[in-house]
Amino acid sequence: MSSNTMSIIHESLDWKQADDDVHVATRDGEFAGFVEFDGTAHLVRDNHGTELGAFPTLADARRALEGGDRPNAHPLRLRLRRRIRRARA
Repeated sequence: MSSNTMSIIHESLDWKQADDDVHVATRDGEFAGFVEFDGTAHLVRDNHGTELGAFPTLADARRALEGGDRPNAHPLRLRLRRRIRRARA
């Protein structure tokens, strides 16, 4: 009897700073997502543009994209909060 074991190995993300407030991640040369600083929080989006959350530091935001760590805040609340901030600017 043999057992087939499948293991998934995730390559680490490569990060590049695209602008003062934007960091882009790639994995094996493919777009993996990005982090944008909106003045108060680091907003994370995955490779499909789905918002993963807002984080206080760039390191926390990067970890969220690499490991799927998400904040407890509701995505709708995050979008509304961001729209209000942009409207004030």
